[in-house]
Amino acid sequence: MTKKSFGRPVPILVGLGFPRHVENVWQAYDVLNEWPSRGPAHKAAFDACRAGLADEVDTQTVRAAFEAFARKAGILAHDMTTETPARITTPAKAHDVWLKRPSDGPPDPGETQLT
Repeated sequence: MTKKSFGRPVPILVGLGFPRHVENVWQAYDVLNEWPSRGPAHKAAFDACRAGLADEVDTQTVRAAFEAFARKAGILAHDMTTETPARITTPAKAHDVWLKRPSDGPPDPGETQLT
C-alpha cells in the first residue's frame, strides 16, 4: 500500500459503463482533472486531492470527498450495481443511462424504464 493509497478503492463507472477502481489520491486527481463538467462537488474533491498530494489532509478525507463527487456525478459503481444489468441492453442505452437521459425510441420488450 502506498502512502497515498485509499486502502479501499472507490469503484466508478467510466465511458459506457466500464468499471474502474480509483485506488489512490493520484488516480482520483487524474479522474477529476479530466472531468468535463465542474461544480461544487467537483471543486471540493479536487481541492481535497490537491491538499492530499501536499500532505495537508489524510487520504481518507480525500477518499470521502472523491466518493461524494462520484455519487453526485452518478458514476459511483456500487450505487448502481443492483439496477444496472436490467436497465442496459445496448451500448446506446448505456450511454443514455449514464447521462440520465431517457431513450428516444420505444422500449425494448422486457426493458426496465428509467424513472
